[in-house]
Amino acid sequence: MSARSKARKRAVDLLFEADQRRRDPLPLLADRVGSADPPLNDYTLTLVQGVGERRDRLDELIATYAQGWTIERMPAVDRAVLRIGTWEILYNDDVPDAVAVSEAVELVTSLSTDESAGFVNGLLARIMDLKPTLAR
Repeated sequence: MSARSKARKRAVDLLFEADQRRRDPLPLLADRVGSADPPLNDYTLTLVQGVGERRDRLDELIATYAQGWTIERMPAVDRAVLRIGTWEILYNDDVPDAVAVSEAVELVTSLSTDESAGFVNGLLARIMDLKPTLAR
């Protein structure tokens, strides 16, 4: 598993924890930075900060293109992975969009329901297709 894949998994863990505790992920991240063992990878920090700073916009897009699903109805792991994947597609030019989708699908395949991989793949592919029309 690559360093970035591990960083994404740690970011999912932090975002999932924040979601379950109904906390903003940024203060949670700040709490974890000094005490995490092993220390948090720089890319984990980038992901959680990026998602935390743009969560409202990410959730708006996810809700808009998740046909028949509200954010609240989605499994918490799927929400975290979709937020990361959407953030990478829209705001991280260092990661090819197809890689962001593939990594997200791999994460939900190992962490969530049997249906999650297809759902995440379809939703992120739609966001990827619409990327040129979505305001950053």
